[in-house]
Amino acid sequence: MITYVLKRLLGAVPTLALIVVLSFLLMRLAPGGPFDEEQALPPEIKANLERAYGLDQPLHVQLGRYVGGLLRGDFGPSFKFKDFTVTELIAAGLPVSLGLGALAMIVAVLAGVPLGVLAAMRHNRPTDHAVMAVAVLGIAVPVFVVAPLAALVFGIHLGWLPVAGWAPGQWRDVVLPTLTLALPIVAYVARLTRGSMLDVLRSPFVRAARARGVPRLRLVWRHALPAALTPVVSYLGPAAAAVLTGSLVVETLFGLPGMGRYLVQAALNRDYTLVMGVVIVYGAFMIVLNLVVDVTYACLDPRVRPGNSR
Repeated sequence: MITYVLKRLLGAVPTLALIVVLSFLLMRLAPGGPFDEEQALPPEIKANLERAYGLDQPLHVQLGRYVGGLLRGDFGPSFKFKDFTVTELIAAGLPVSLGLGALAMIVAVLAGVPLGVLAAMRHNRPTDHAVMAVAVLGIAVPVFVVAPLAALVFGIHLGWLPVAGWAPGQWRDVVLPTLTLALPIVAYVARLTRGSMLDVLRSPFVRAARARGVPRLRLVWRHALPAALTPVVSYLGPAAAAVLTGSLVVETLFGLPGMGRYLVQAALNRDYTLVMGVVIVYGAFMIVLNLVVDVTYACLDPRVRPGNSR
């Protein structure tokens, strides 16, 4: 298993390098620049700024300098947040995004798996239809619709929760953003758990356990559920990455100082280094999360472990 993990990490290096090169080139090819304002700067001032940040050099030279900085852990200076480096901005925003994403994933698993099991155990009954209807609704309604509605109902009309802002240690500030992010993941997890659980309950080893007189609850939670969770685990890796990258909408709407909000502001301001820094961090997290999913999948299902060709 250790050899497998090391091989996967080494194989991720070219992928991460490709992300760096593509993000660098796409930002340079995008129209506009970091020093383009509504009121155009005098050519002399703009040339001095580009010289100060090295933007007057050939692309391959700029790319080489940027990669050299990355190898030292330096994402470069921000063109718009002049008192901060990109590394400092990411260090400030990453804990907020990670905390929000982790809470959303915990809520999604704790709610989605039991709902899926309940729907499978009540197959083709009103409970099953109700759970699946809620799941379809959660998938169909986009986050940018759920967020304003949740803020309007629970924040403005009922006054239960704040609709914007962030204060460390104030759990009420993250309730609405967490539930908004978790809702579609809950729906997908519930649907996957239900479908997989129905297949597992028809499998020979479950029928054999039932014939031996294994109690129903133990049969479901001890025998059937671990096997039924394999497709859910496969989905959670991309889902976690989607929550992390998709949080930019939620962070912007709820005024949270996370990486998603920095990415939106940087894209609007053509802040090259900040956009590339956030994209590279997102890419690295997606690679790591997919590796974690593969390892977890192998732990749940010995048939897919490295070296098992049968």
